Amino acid sequence: MRIPIIFEYSSPGKRSSSLPVARVPYADPKDAIPAHLLRKEPPALPEVSEPEIARHYTHLANLNHGVDTGFYPLGSCTMKYNPKINEEVSARPGFLELHPETPVELAQGTLEIMYRLERALCAITGMAAATLAPAAGAHGELTGLLIIRAALEDAGETDRTVMLIPDSAHGTNPASSVLAGFTPVTIRSDEKGMISLSALEEHLNDRLAGIMITNPNTLGVFEENIVTILRRVHEAGGYAYCDGANMNALLAKSRPGDVGFDVVQLNLHKTFSTPHGGGGPGSGPVLVAEHLAPYLPEPVISLRDGTYVLDRPAQSIGRVRSFHGNVGVMLKAFAYILSLGPDGLSAVADHAVLNASYLYSLIKDDFPVRYESPFLHEFVATASPLKAFGVRALDVAKALLDRGFHAPTIYFPLIVEEALMIEPTETESRATLEAFAGALEEIASLARTAPEALTSAPLTTPVARVDEARAARERVLRWRP
Repeated sequence: MRIPIIFEYSSPGKRSSSLPVARVPYADPKDAIPAHLLRKEPPALPEVSEPEIARHYTHLANLNHGVDTGFYPLGSCTMKYNPKINEEVSARPGFLELHPETPVELAQGTLEIMYRLERALCAITGMAAATLAPAAGAHGELTGLLIIRAALEDAGETDRTVMLIPDSAHGTNPASSVLAGFTPVTIRSDEKGMISLSALEEHLNDRLAGIMITNPNTLGVFEENIVTILRRVHEAGGYAYCDGANMNALLAKSRPGDVGFDVVQLNLHKTFSTPHGGGGPGSGPVLVAEHLAPYLPEPVISLRDGTYVLDRPAQSIGRVRSFHGNVGVMLKAFAYILSLGPDGLSAVADHAVLNASYLYSLIKDDFPVRYESPFLHEFVATASPLKAFGVRALDVAKALLDRGFHAPTIYFPLIVEEALMIEPTETESRATLEAFAGALEEIASLARTAPEALTSAPLTTPVARVDEARAARERVLRWRP
């Protein structure tokens, strides 16, 4: 199915609007605009009617896939359904129309919500202080690492430059450590898919700055030796950073601060109810233990004599974001936390883990896991048994598109061959999980009997299979006749 381009509807003379004749004198643009800035020819815009415009963009919108249109099992990204009441709350005029430059005394309501959200996130994670400024998860990573670097510099330990990153960590961790001035060093996983204690011991020296741990890791596995790992890192003089992107599995169950983490980054746009995807908006709060609170970026919100004020921590790393962060995302997260309460947040984790376990029980014969350790909210299956028939994880993903499902994350983490990283989240019904499992079962059967039906997929999407490598190198960013 080919989608016509809006330019192809164009005919000379068509209009989608008409402007009234101006009843006040106005200057000729040729007199108001310098000659060298004037166009020599009119812009090449399509000439179309209003119905054509409306139908064109409505049609394009209907082609989008998202959590409101279907199952979105994108592993490690927590693509859950987001309650619409939270959208309504964040769009109330008092919030929506609040200018970022509004004086503090006139923005007390919003500042109170941000302050209470910080306190709630600290309670959920077991940390002492927080900043809501970072714009997204990777930005939060960078902020947390800059805090660690500042603390090391204040202690005169500038030779500590090595940041340990497990091979089961999130993919942005190495880039964030480089941007923060550290040298990332990979720690291998053991046979259980957890951090190898023997590999860790090799790096516990005076060059160690810290360790970044995604827990549960990208296999969905909780690090059973986490207390020992963090104790050994601290004894060696390093800091412990928790990538909290997988917090959906731990809500009201386990707090990173209680096991010894110094820094935690959360993704409000994953765990705490904001539509995730399309490049934003996001929010990546960073929470720290008491000894790192002086290094938080400015401004922080304090409550003094019944008034919310903006302060600069004593040893602040400075600003990391214009104004106070993506406030709309914070409002949705606060509404989400208030509406669920402690018992509701605990139920989120319960159902996220239950859904992942149930879904895997339905597909494990065709798509087993590489590591047998118990997983929580997500699992990484492998399509490697289908390679014998010429079918790979990419083919499975493309075939799912034909069946109305978004594909899971594929080929990550790298420690699993032909990886299919699947996170069903807590918001999906049993019927949806069974339908998805049925599609995977059908795909596995086709792989054995008619693999060519998969290697040419997708067949029903607006764009057929593309050469990803060529598309990345020869990007077509505009329409040409």
